[in-house]
Amino acid sequence: MAASFRKSEPVQGRSQTHATFEVENLNPTPASNNGCRSNRFMEDGVLLTWDDLSVTVAGGRPILQGLTGYARPGELLAIMGPSGCGKSTLLDTLAGRQGPNTSQAGHILINGRKQALAYGTSAYVTQDDALITTLTVREAVYYSAQLQLPDTMANSEKKERAETTTREMGLQDAMDTRIGGWGAKGLSGGQKRRVSICIEILTRPKLLFLDEPTSGLDSAASYYVMSRIASLNQKDNIGRTIIASIHQPSAEVFQLFTNLYLLSAGKTVYFGPVSAANEFFALNGFPCPSHQNPSDHFLKTINKDFDKDIEQGFANGIPTLEVIDILVKSYKSSDIYQMAQKEVAQICKQGGGALEENNRQSGFFTQCHVLTRRSFTNMSRDLGYYWLRLGIYISLSIVLGSVFSHIGMDNGSIQARGSLMMFVASFLTFMAIGGFPSFVEEMKVFERERLNGHYGVTPFVIGNTLSALPFLALVALIPGAITYFLPGLHHGYQHFLFFVIILFACMMLVESLMMIVASVVPNFLMGIIVGAGIQGIMILVGGFFRLPTDLPKPLLKYPFYHIAFHKYAYQGMFKNEFLGLTFPNVEAGNGGSPTITGEEILKQTWHFETAYSKWVDLAILFAMVVFYRVLFLIIIKTTEKVKPLMVKFMSATRKERTQVTVNPSATPSATPYCADKRQCQ
Repeated sequence: MAASFRKSEPVQGRSQTHATFEVENLNPTPASNNGCRSNRFMEDGVLLTWDDLSVTVAGGRPILQGLTGYARPGELLAIMGPSGCGKSTLLDTLAGRQGPNTSQAGHILINGRKQALAYGTSAYVTQDDALITTLTVREAVYYSAQLQLPDTMANSEKKERAETTTREMGLQDAMDTRIGGWGAKGLSGGQKRRVSICIEILTRPKLLFLDEPTSGLDSAASYYVMSRIASLNQKDNIGRTIIASIHQPSAEVFQLFTNLYLLSAGKTVYFGPVSAANEFFALNGFPCPSHQNPSDHFLKTINKDFDKDIEQGFANGIPTLEVIDILVKSYKSSDIYQMAQKEVAQICKQGGGALEENNRQSGFFTQCHVLTRRSFTNMSRDLGYYWLRLGIYISLSIVLGSVFSHIGMDNGSIQARGSLMMFVASFLTFMAIGGFPSFVEEMKVFERERLNGHYGVTPFVIGNTLSALPFLALVALIPGAITYFLPGLHHGYQHFLFFVIILFACMMLVESLMMIVASVVPNFLMGIIVGAGIQGIMILVGGFFRLPTDLPKPLLKYPFYHIAFHKYAYQGMFKNEFLGLTFPNVEAGNGGSPTITGEEILKQTWHFETAYSKWVDLAILFAMVVFYRVLFLIIIKTTEKVKPLMVKFMSATRKERTQVTVNPSATPSATPYCADKRQCQ
């Protein structure tokens, strides 16, 4: 794209020192030595346009104001500006990732028409590297390849694609290094960034969004990564549309971009060829000093955070806000702005083909299998997920068994057995929330992968459930055996196995409950507080601290007592322990029976229901596990459906106020929708 500029007469009402910006030649075809190849780029690629795009948050505060631009196949578009100028908001809006508290007006078109991005045609690399820290680079990329690439592709091909992509990002020497995270050394921040990029370009998407792709990289690595991203346009003879928000690129990285979209306070300062940006600033009185990085100069000129007078430019010095206003007005009155408008109109007029899915993702059973293996690997390596808990459980079980050792069969053992059962059903299961921080980290990975359409919600829930079963069984078996045999509880292995199984069910229940909490409260500190509060209420109304017949009605007994899983855990454990045993009766001297049966104790002392067996209590617990897991799935699915409806509602509300056409929202799977004011088909 080539452009040349000249000064023209000042616009009326503007400072006489201000120069307008006119374009004498603007070539709309991507730079290439082969015209046929360029045409194919345009035909096979994705043309993204946005016209008069505005975004506001609740309360009407504008984030983006009247932006117009386009991104074409074979080109790299850089979105730049000071911190807080709206770079990430623009990128999220173009990718269909608006938050529910924002409203959008304007028009976003894909190939000149209103359509959704099909799976495999787009990918989004987020600013935060949400990765499974226990995996190696090789494992992380290969697992992702198995999930994203179709079942029709052989595993050997998927593995080759994963390794080739990893080498392209310069990670060949770190293939077998674990990613690492809190408490575990691994990759550097820049290497993690490259792993994130590797995962998202496995499907060779036609449209690629990158949010701060060079954050955490040194200048050499930044250039290497961006040059690799730029080289994607040379692969498969398909032009890829690449849009990246970038904060402070080096001069070498800056020159890799084709076009520049410069923002300040949500307004367009400049949109056009990178090669012409210097002249635009110079003609407006703010030339880039010799031997200075142009991108640094641009950002310094329009950064109002410190609101200092700039030293270059006008002799008297101008406040930054006024500088921004000059540049914004100059751009709006320039020919390059008019050319951008014409280009958007031309793309819309010509239209384009409907997007087709670029090889469907893997099948349902493949997703379940891969996610189960990946989650199992993560759980087995993450000390905080289960191993630390197992150690604490064993230590606590030894202390618990020692306190109640040789519990005996006298009358005093009745209360002791009840206290022991209560502690196991309450506090040992309560400690299952210890794995919540690890699960929250896994949820972050799920959210990133889900937004890019790597797999469905149901396979994730199934994979997490299946992978946790052996660890929970181990945590229930070893501490359960110590707790059961040291005090000498009800003899018989069938009673011991029931004790372990019900402890296993309770731990699964707590984990399922915390999954629901994680879907609503993603902050792990707040989540632990919320989860602990919910369990605290369930423990109090479970029937031990206050007898069921004495619980206040209606709230605590109906419904809390009946929906608290501790009720069924207490009853199942107590029935397993007391039924079949007899104890001395302290009232035998008053004419009573010399012994008292376990059934009488359950009815008279604990007021438990004995009309049904302990197996019914166990079945109810497992039914609650299934219910909680399904509820977690429903919450995730509902959130995905409600979020775009909220965005649509916010936009519709704004439309009523401003009478501006509103762009329907996107789905949560990075699928931008767009209104078509020109009725393009």
